[in-house]
Amino acid sequence: MNENSTLSLLGHEAAPAANPEAATLERVTNPHAGTQYVTRFTVPEFTSICPVTGQPDFAHLVIDYIPGDWLVESKSLKLFLTSFRNHGAFHEDCTVYIAKRLVDLLQPAWLRIGGYWYPRGGIPIDVFWQTGNAPEGAWVPDQGVPPYRGRG
Repeated sequence: MNENSTLSLLGHEAAPAANPEAATLERVTNPHAGTQYVTRFTVPEFTSICPVTGQPDFAHLVIDYIPGDWLVESKSLKLFLTSFRNHGAFHEDCTVYIAKRLVDLLQPAWLRIGGYWYPRGGIPIDVFWQTGNAPEGAWVPDQGVPPYRGRG
């Protein structure tokens, strides 16, 4: 049976889960397994909720990974990320949780995430995590997000 035929979200009406733990992340077979290449997802409008104040938090996420046998199915990734919209967690928890869920699902050769969070209380918080060094010879472009500068 084709692994891709078991997708439950792609091609079906689906709403985001109530929280990230309940969200379904799906994978598809990598048609170029054994070829070293980087896949990037840029999420410029990520939102979550501060677990203390209940106020919204906003981030620009950049997820880079070198696939192994699996690719993340992008609709499931979008719905997973949307499930954070009403989820209370600190910036560090959101960023690292997303990366670890992807690593558990995909078992990639390498993955990194940059969480570029907009200021809260006047302080921007950037969170970076990766599985280790990128494999030798991998072309991994800069994430292209400038450090927060404000108006000065």
